[in-house]
Amino acid sequence: MEPIDSCKHVPNLLSSFVDAFVDFSVTDGLFLPPNSNPQNHQNAPHPENDENAPGDIRAHYPSPPGRLIAIGDLHGDLAKSKEAFRLANLIDASGNWTGGSTTVVQVGDVLDRGGDEIKILYFLERLRRQAEKTGGKVITMNGNHEIMNVESDFRYVEKSGLKEFRVWVEWYRIGQVMKGLCEGLESRKDLFKGIPFSFREIDSDNEALIQELRARIAALRPNGPISARFLSRNATVLVIGDSVFVHGGLLPKHVEYGLQRINEEVRDWLNGLGGERAPGYCRGQDAVVWLRKFSEEKNCDCSALEHLLATIPGSKRMIMGHTIQEFGINGVCDNRAIRIDVGMSKGCGNGLPEVLEISENSGLRILTSNPLYQNKYKASSHSERKEGFGLSFPEQGPKQVEVKA
Repeated sequence: MEPIDSCKHVPNLLSSFVDAFVDFSVTDGLFLPPNSNPQNHQNAPHPENDENAPGDIRAHYPSPPGRLIAIGDLHGDLAKSKEAFRLANLIDASGNWTGGSTTVVQVGDVLDRGGDEIKILYFLERLRRQAEKTGGKVITMNGNHEIMNVESDFRYVEKSGLKEFRVWVEWYRIGQVMKGLCEGLESRKDLFKGIPFSFREIDSDNEALIQELRARIAALRPNGPISARFLSRNATVLVIGDSVFVHGGLLPKHVEYGLQRINEEVRDWLNGLGGERAPGYCRGQDAVVWLRKFSEEKNCDCSALEHLLATIPGSKRMIMGHTIQEFGINGVCDNRAIRIDVGMSKGCGNGLPEVLEISENSGLRILTSNPLYQNKYKASSHSERKEGFGLSFPEQGPKQVEVKA
């Protein structure tokens, strides 16, 4: 079919319509609002596509004017993800932003272990755009599972996750065909260029699985449509006020290398500018997304942590995900290490959602949907009960409050 000549006068409008149509179809009815702060073409790593090229990713922010909320690993469970946001009164019943000027940090590991991976990426992106309009921020981060998937390491992928990417690729290709009918729109690219048609570990007769794997590789490899559009917006290390955020942990060598440099290099890699393998500080047991030195329950090296924080001016604590905390969010080393991965995903422990709240008025608080804490901390926290919430944590950790999700 020949391209329609009359389309050449409205390429951007039509392209946006097609993108919205694909987004709506992939997510079962979710529309992304327009970007309130579109990137400048000249500053973006890929000038031909503003939305897929977020430009600079800041490593340092001042203390926010409102609350600061930290949310742990989500692992493909959209329902639990929404519960976590509701705990902090950040979204309404329809999943729209109600957090005002609140700053939210999600510390990574959206991918793997569940079947809502793409839906969560869209959900977080919509909240990011909505929050900007009210003075808030939603900042997402890379975890080890984001890095693994971009490197085509799919050891922790669920069948439902493979299916979600197969559905995505079907709609994405329909969108490309629609755009290809009009002059003035970008030419169709071979989404599967360079991706093999067979895999040594998979029976050649299992055509469905092979196609699902090819779809996931195409979407998530460096400069793939999903990795470039969503993951390249993620920070890898982050300092907000006196709090350091990282998925696994930091060592002095990472700080010396440069937090901003890490963010920019990982962004460039995700946008296809750095080869197939992630930078070295994202691979191995001492990597910023893999380190467990400060998150394992009984092995936190407080002296090393104190030294690490001293290398980041003004920092008081490091907030991490990655390692599931069986008994919920907790703080050790005089709250210099806060561990917030509660294994809330159905595919990863099915724990009850909890989030960390940091505010000037209330300090550190854990917002939880777990009623067991009522009895556990009743004796130590009766005097600190606040109307509308449950009971506070004892002195050794952040305050604990129960919230109805």
